[in-house]
This record gives sequence, structure tokens and C-alpha cells, in this order.
Amino acid sequence: MSPIEIGYTAVGGLVVLIYFGMPIGVAMLGVSFFGVSMIRNDVVALRMLGAVGNDSLREYLFAVVPLFVLMGLLVTVSNVGKDTFDVFQKMLRRVMAGLGIATVFANAVFASITGISIASATVFSRVAVPEMTRHGYSKKFATGVVAGSSVLGMMIPPSLLMIVYAVLAEQSVGRMFLAGIGPGLLLSVIFAATILLLAKQRKGFVFDTPDDHATYEDFSLGDVLRKAVPILSLMLVVLGGLYGGFLNPTEAGAAGAAGALVIAVLRRSLPKRTLWNLMVETGQITVSVLFLILAATFFSRMLALSGVPRELAAFFLDSSIGPYGFLIFYLVLIVILGCLIDSISIMLIVLPIALPVAEAAGFDLIWFGVLTVVAVELGLLTPPFGLSVYTIKSAIDDPDLSVGDIFRGAFPFVLAMVVALAVLIAFPPISTWLARL
Repeated sequence: MSPIEIGYTAVGGLVVLIYFGMPIGVAMLGVSFFGVSMIRNDVVALRMLGAVGNDSLREYLFAVVPLFVLMGLLVTVSNVGKDTFDVFQKMLRRVMAGLGIATVFANAVFASITGISIASATVFSRVAVPEMTRHGYSKKFATGVVAGSSVLGMMIPPSLLMIVYAVLAEQSVGRMFLAGIGPGLLLSVIFAATILLLAKQRKGFVFDTPDDHATYEDFSLGDVLRKAVPILSLMLVVLGGLYGGFLNPTEAGAAGAAGALVIAVLRRSLPKRTLWNLMVETGQITVSVLFLILAATFFSRMLALSGVPRELAAFFLDSSIGPYGFLIFYLVLIVILGCLIDSISIMLIVLPIALPVAEAAGFDLIWFGVLTVVAVELGLLTPPFGLSVYTIKSAIDDPDLSVGDIFRGAFPFVLAMVVALAVLIAFPPISTWLARL
């Protein structure tokens, strides 16, 4: 077989292995080793595997992964999510469908100090959904709002997906974080507009009861400040230090983890056993992410050796399909894959193939990364996989609430994300202007 044929065979073998249940990282390593062995020989494959392990994981930058993961877990156990919701509930309770909008903006703020969508879905399903249903909102809508707005966790920096993309695309993590601010705010505003539109045009979808007679918990100005100060302090330390140029991404992660630890200790929400469990969970998440990055790097080098990316670039860019035809095909493929596998795995599979084509098309890789993250996050809301939806279902012990109800509640936010994706394609500066300063 020619190198091109070997490359396509390896890609097809990867799809088959994943379909039959092999862990994605193991499958990528296996087909990559097979591909390099067939193109060159076993000795070269072994040496390349060792070089990939050395080159892809030894960088100082990778310390950012466990630090931001630990910060997110510490923030989650410290009830910062509830405090964030309480603050926005106080501010927006008089607005039509104000609790839904409060959930969106609370998720946006919570995302800026966690970076993991599943954490947002878990926290707000336990905080926002009971409060919304108590005030007459339908369970379908309440859970749909939480599912939809939870995707902001991977859009607004710090974001684990953006770190993974930056590594694979060899882009600056700091610039990727900056690029996520505009799209994150855009998504928040479009989500809020979607809620207002639904509340006016589809009241039966939003509310179970036409009038809200439930009382709100009364917060004094002092209570609001007490709840807001830890959130704002952590945002100032992490984002202020990062965007002000005082801290690089790894240092910002360390400062954020230290700040989250201080908050957890002061709130006495961190007994010894909990701290140990959080450290173990941080290690497990970090190892799995870094192993997948290693496998994806090997896969990328195997594909480059085979010439598959060059041939695909020629096919898309020299034919009538063109650069934007490739872009639409790529985004649709990601959304379809999002129905079947998790976010990081999608990026690790498609980016080694798509990035060389995007680069040959002349696309800004920062902008391309933002579009990738938005499309990948769409997969968290689409059946049958819909990880955010299943996370919410597992967090809410309610036999009357079906997974189908949550998917239906989240559907308007899927449409809102499609609109946001179209806006970001049409106006690239929304993603790039901060990153290029």
C-alpha cells in the first residue's frame, strides 16, 4: 500500500475500534503505531512514540491542566455556584423570566472560574432548577436553561477545551482564552434573548403556572456583597492577572487554585477526606487528558507522514467546494460526532486532519478554534449522547422528569447556538480582536 492508502486505512481502523468500544486514546496509539510501522518500519515507530511522549508532555504549559481542574473542583464544593445564582437572582427577579436569565449569567460567571461545562451542569441543576420550579417555571424549561447555559463553561475562559485546542494547533493558550471572551458574551446575550422570546411567545413552554406567588429569599446588600466578593476576587486574580499580563496561563491557574483553596478553607467546606478525593479526581482527569493529547500528537504525526492532510487540503481547496464549503462540512461533522462521543475525544480525532486543511485555506487558527469549541459544545445538548443532559438527569432525583423532557427544554438553546455560530462565522473579529491586541 502507498502511504496515502495506509493513512486512510488507519483513520478507518480508528473509527472501527472506537465503534467497538476501545478507549479512544488506546485506539489512536494503536493505529498510529501501525501506520508508522507500515510507512517506515517498527524501529521508526518506536522512536517516534518515544519522541512524542517526550515532546508533547514535558512542557511547562501542561501544568495548567491540573491547576485549572483543581480550581474548578474546589469552587464547586465551596457553594460558589449557589452564591453566584443568588446574586443574579436578586438583580433580575423583577425581569420577565428573570430566574432563567439569572441562570444564564450566573453560569457565565461560574464558567470564568471553573472551565468545565459538566461542573456547571451539576451545580446549577441542584441550585437553579428547584428554585425555578418553585416559582412556577416548567421542569422542562428549567432543566433546558441549565443544560443550554452550561456550555458556557467551555467557552468563557479558562476553558479545558481551549487548552487542548491550543496545544494541538500550537497556538498561545493566553490568546485562545482572550478569544473566548467575545463569543462567550455573545452566547450569553443570545441565550437571554431566547429566554425572553420564549417567555413572550411560548408561555406554556416556560411556565407551569401563570402567576408566581412564591416568596423570594430576601438578601440584604451586605449578604449580596458577602456572596459576590469571593467570586469577584477569584475572577480578578485569574482573569485580571492573565489579561493584565501579570501572569501566564500556568501561573494564573496556580493563583486560581490557591484562591479557591483559601475560599474552601474559610467556608469550612473542605474536610480532609473531601480534599483527598478532590486531589485524586484532579489526578485522574489530568492523566486522562494528557494521555489523550499524547495519543493525538502521535496520530497527527502519522497522518503528516502519510500525506493524508495534504491530499484532503487539495481536494477541498482546489475543487468547487472551496474553503468555506470545507468549514461548513467540518462544523456539521463535529456536531454529528457530538451526538456520539465526548467533547475532547472529538477534537483529538478531527483536529489532526482538519488543522492542516484550515491552515492551507488561510483561516485564522484562533478563530477556527473558537468555531470548533462552539460546535463541539453543541454536542453536549444533542441526543443520543448529550452529556450535559444526562448529567442533569443524574443530579436531579425526580422520576417524573425524563431525559426527553430535558432534551426538549434544551432544544431552543441548540438553535440559539447555531445562530451564534453563524454570527461568529460572518464576523470573525468577535473572536479575534482581543487576541490580536
